[in-house]
Amino acid sequence: MPLNSPTDKTQNTPGAGTLYVVATPIGNLDDITVRALNIFRQVDLIAAEDTRHTGKLLKHHHIKCRLISYHEHNEAERTPLLVERMKSGSSIALVSNAGTPTVSDPGYMLLQSAVKNSIRVVPIPGASAVVAALSISGLPTDSFIFIGFSPKKKTRRLKQLQELADEKRTLIFYESPGRISAFLNEINEIMGDRYSVLCREMTKLHEEFLRGRLSELIEALSRRPAVKGECTLLVKGCEENKEVSQDIVRAELIEALNRKGSKISEISRIIAKKYGLSKNKVYDEALRLKAQLSKLKENDVLYTAKK
Repeated sequence: MPLNSPTDKTQNTPGAGTLYVVATPIGNLDDITVRALNIFRQVDLIAAEDTRHTGKLLKHHHIKCRLISYHEHNEAERTPLLVERMKSGSSIALVSNAGTPTVSDPGYMLLQSAVKNSIRVVPIPGASAVVAALSISGLPTDSFIFIGFSPKKKTRRLKQLQELADEKRTLIFYESPGRISAFLNEINEIMGDRYSVLCREMTKLHEEFLRGRLSELIEALSRRPAVKGECTLLVKGCEENKEVSQDIVRAELIEALNRKGSKISEISRIIAKKYGLSKNKVYDEALRLKAQLSKLKENDVLYTAKK
C-alpha cells in the first residue's frame, strides 16, 4: 500500500489509523470494486452521508460494519470525533450516497482535517457520474471542465454562466430534476443553442440520454409532466462559427432594425437561434447598432435643417 508523501516531509502520525475515501455506485449496486468491498470488511467504521442508503449497499453485498452518519449538517461536529478515533488507531471508510466523496458531496472537511493531522489518506476509486457521462457523450473528452452544481441564487448562477460562455472545453454540470428545464433555458440564453447531452438516472432502471441542441432538449422536457432522477448535463464548449461572420450578423441586425415595428428582443432571439449564437451577445450588439443608427438619423436631420 502506498504511503503519503507530504512535501514538508512530515511523517504519518504513529499508531494512527487510515482514512479511506471510497467511491460507491451511482445507481446499480454492482458497480463497485472488489477492493472497495474488502475495505468495508476490514475498517472499524464507515462514515456515510446516509446510513440507510449505505446500509442497503452493504446488505446487498453481505457485509456487516458499524456505520455513523456524516453529512453537511453534522460534519463540523463529527469531524473532530472521527479524527480522534483515527489518531487512536481506528480506520474509517468515508462514503457518500453515490460516486466519490468530496466531489460535489460531503467529506472535504474530514479529509482536510485528516491531512492536517498527518493521518494516512487512501483513495479507493470507482464509479463517477462525471466520467460515465463524458464517456458516452460524443463530446470532446481530451479536455473538459467540471462545474458541478451551479449556485442556487439566480444572479450568481447567471454570472457563472457568463464567465463560462467563452470556455472552449466541454462543460459538465450537475443539476436537480426540478431545476433542469429552467437551467437549460438560462444556458441557451447566455451561450447560444449548443449541442448538449442530458444524462438522467445513469446505471439505473430508467437510465436515459437526451442528445441534441439545447432548444431540442428544452422542447423534449416541456412535453413531460415532470422530470425525475439525478441529472448530469454536458454542453459543447465555445467554438468559432465558421459559417457566419460578424459582418453577416451585423448586416441582418441593421436590416431588421430598419423595419418598422421590430422589437430588439425578438430580432435577437431569431438571429441568435439561426446562427447558434448567444442571445445576450446578439441583443447587446443590436442595442449598440440601434444607438448608432439613431445617431446617424439625428445627424441627417441636423444636416437637412442646415441646408
